[in-house]
This record gives sequence, C-alpha cells and structure tokens, in this order.
Amino acid sequence: MTIAAPVNPQPASFRPKQRLGFNTRVSFNDEAGPAQGLRDGIELFKEAERLGYQSGWAYQRHFDHYLSSPLPFFAAAGQHTKRINLGSAVIPMRYQDPILLAEAAGTTDLLIDGRLELAISTGANAVFGAVDTDARTEAKRRQARFLSAIAGEVLHTVVSPGQGAPQGAELRVTPHSPTLRSRIRQGSASLSSAVQAAELGIGLISGTVQHDQAEGETFGQYQARIIEAFRATWRRTWETEPPPVAVAASILVGTTGELREKYAAYDLERRTIGIAASRPKGALAPASQPAGVQISPVFQGTPDQVIEAVFNDPGIAAADEVVLFLPPGFGLAENIRLLTDLAETVAPGLGWSPAS
Repeated sequence: MTIAAPVNPQPASFRPKQRLGFNTRVSFNDEAGPAQGLRDGIELFKEAERLGYQSGWAYQRHFDHYLSSPLPFFAAAGQHTKRINLGSAVIPMRYQDPILLAEAAGTTDLLIDGRLELAISTGANAVFGAVDTDARTEAKRRQARFLSAIAGEVLHTVVSPGQGAPQGAELRVTPHSPTLRSRIRQGSASLSSAVQAAELGIGLISGTVQHDQAEGETFGQYQARIIEAFRATWRRTWETEPPPVAVAASILVGTTGELREKYAAYDLERRTIGIAASRPKGALAPASQPAGVQISPVFQGTPDQVIEAVFNDPGIAAADEVVLFLPPGFGLAENIRLLTDLAETVAPGLGWSPAS
C-alpha cells in the first residue's frame, strides 16, 4: 500500500522533508546476547540504506543493554553500507575526553568516507568521576574543546623538552577529517540548548524528551518554538541561512489490524510509564521520569491517520528531516517492518524522495 499524497492539503507552514532517518538503541537481550544485538544493528542499517533512508542514528547509553560506544559500531557499519550517513544521538560530553573523542571521530569519519554525523549534548549526570564544577558547565567546556579539536585548531604548543615533540611544535588532532565539524549537531531538549547550538555554529536535532516548556504547551508546539529560536539565532549570529533541522519522532504506521493493536499498546505504555516503555529483557529497571520532563507523542494508526496527525504536529511541520524513533525493545524484524512501512506509505506524502 503506497500513499503518494497526504489526505489533507499540506499546511502552509509544513516543510517538505528533505531527508528521512531513523534512530535505534542497538539493543540486546539476555537470551541472544550483545554480539547478536550488534550484528542485528548492522543489518538494520543495511536495510535502511536499501530502502533509501539518508541517515541512521544510534542512541548511546552506558551500563545497560544498549550501545555504549557508537564510533566503533559506525566504523563497522560503514564497511557494510555505502551511502547512508551514520550518526550518534546523542553523545553526552560530560562523559568524554574531548581530544580522544575527536581522534576517534576523525578516524571513523575517514574510514566511512565522510558519512559521520555526531549529535552531542551538554546535559549529564556525574557518573564518570567528580569535577570541580557542575556537570553542565563541565560538559560545555569539553564540548568547546572537542569542537576546536575536530576543526583542526592548534591544541598545544610545545614549549619545553620532554613533551614528545620538538620545541615550538604545534599539536593538532590527527587524523583530521576537514569537513567533520560541519556535520556536528546539538541534541536539543530545550530552547536554551538550541540557542547555544546556533551560537556555536553547529546543527540541531530535536529529540523525544523536552524540558522547560511553558505551562500548557504541547510537545510539538515547544519543539516548533525551539526550532524557530535556533534559526533566528543562527541568522542573527552568522548572517547565513541555518542548516537543516532534524526531529526524532515515534511514527508507527499500522498497515494491518495486528500491527495497529501492537502500536496502540506501545503508545499506551509510553503515555503511562514514559521513557521506561519498551525495554529489552535484562535491561536495567529505569529511574522515575524527572519532574517537568515531557516526552514526545506516538503517532500511530492507519496510514491515513498517521499522515493527518503528522501534518498537524507543529514540530514535525517545522523540521527539514524526520528521524524515526524505533521502540527500544523491538527486534530486528519488527524494526525493519517499521522502516519499510514508513518509507512506503507515509514518507512520500511528506515530500520525501528516497536516496538512489
């Protein structure tokens, strides 16, 4: 079943989608184990490329049944794909050594022919050791250092013997990928982080969790306001047009009655237990959802119903790229079905054309 146009005319504010992506946690369960989960993750990226998706994103999560080190995974997945961009959404900078991350990112990007997209964030919990400042301030410091490193800037000038290089040597990260910095994005959950991204001159991806919204403001309304703040700040700061903005969204197209029942159950689970919904067997029991946090809706139903809901969502309407958020506990076959049904029944009506 293919729908070539939306049921209702596109609203004037709706931007045709230039690209289609997906976001997976590359999860594993206690039965099959992590090696199988990683192999399934690569198969998912291969299938997405075959369907014409332009980007594939992997969620990073430490100490659980999910991908904790995305760059080695992308280096491997890149050897099995040719066109699809590979991105991490998001890497919390509080946990990273910025120079080591820049080295790994440059190496990975060169291995996969310039297809790496990294989304980074400055929100964090202090898990990887204490620092003298609060976690967010430290994350911003590391973010700035990382951006300098991947830009090829001089990080240190040798001024005395015993530093592993001749005196006067200017040290930069190697290997250097010259275009990588242009493919860095801020993973934004609030208006302030979107403004920060624009001021830094990096792109934006808006995820499935938000905070600091106004009272009574829906997820989509706040997301649209975040995107507009990013674009306005970019134009004011750089006097150029801002780069395309991506939004992650749960768009589950029920092409059969059985699938509609399954997706409706996931929708109910997500609305009742929030970010804890859909977890692989053996994953850690989730902490309670923080007060004031708002999670994205699930767009589920028939293809016609999904198209209508997507067109009426202000956040998706404002974006240039939609990134399908895959339920964390779904298996490979279920995820491939979601990718296929979105690409074949809904995405063409959003103005999307698959990569050839």
